[in-house]
Amino acid sequence: MSSRGGPPVLRPQRLLQQAAQDRARLAAPSGIGLDSPGVRLRMVERLRRQGVQAEGVLQAFAQVPRHRFVDTAFAPQAYEDTSLPIGHGQTISKPSVVARMLDLLHQSEAAAALGGLGRVLEVGTGCGYQAMLLGLLAKQLVSIERLGPLHQAATHRHTALRRELPLCPMQLIHGDGRLGWKPSAPFDHIIAAAGGESLPQPWLDQLAPGGRLVAPTLARDGVTQILVVVDHCVVSGRSEWRRSEHEGVLFVPLKSGLIP
Repeated sequence: MSSRGGPPVLRPQRLLQQAAQDRARLAAPSGIGLDSPGVRLRMVERLRRQGVQAEGVLQAFAQVPRHRFVDTAFAPQAYEDTSLPIGHGQTISKPSVVARMLDLLHQSEAAAALGGLGRVLEVGTGCGYQAMLLGLLAKQLVSIERLGPLHQAATHRHTALRRELPLCPMQLIHGDGRLGWKPSAPFDHIIAAAGGESLPQPWLDQLAPGGRLVAPTLARDGVTQILVVVDHCVVSGRSEWRRSEHEGVLFVPLKSGLIP
């Protein structure tokens, strides 16, 4: 109540109710927050429409929170089909490109025999997003990154997510990915997140019989970058590496040497 002619008497309860209504208006509707599984599921359905067939790949995309692998300024774009900068001149690839490459791995002879990806080498850990997807798809993973700051950041994310996701045994290594990783070879699958003029010989040497390599490299015109698949086949007791070429892509250059 208020005294006649005087100022109105404040009613604290009404202020509390108003504050609650304001909070409700400002809160994101249920199911659209970046931590909501619904956001990732919408990305998964888009990937399915784009032709990704391996259910394991789609399930991995539904589980790994992509927004935690980019700077907070880019987090609202994390589930769009776009590449995003992660610093040091590198990017996190478009979800559709990552899914396509993982889907190609799943179509290999080794994947059919193993019921999954088995032992995997990833060249170019980057921010660690693809490594976490592989951690749900492989039985063992070695991921190599030449840039020290990216390797360290990916290691921290891996440590945090291992408490949340059923990841396979993983080694994140600060090393020169062009050399592969001979101590853990041979690998059933090899995947690269950087493209050179040609495929390094150590990758082919470290690919197990029946295994598959998926990587970007230059097309025959020397200008266009394309996805290349190489299968290690054994014919009459002799190894053959059969190459097939796929769609155009755009990846950062494959380089040698370590950056601390």
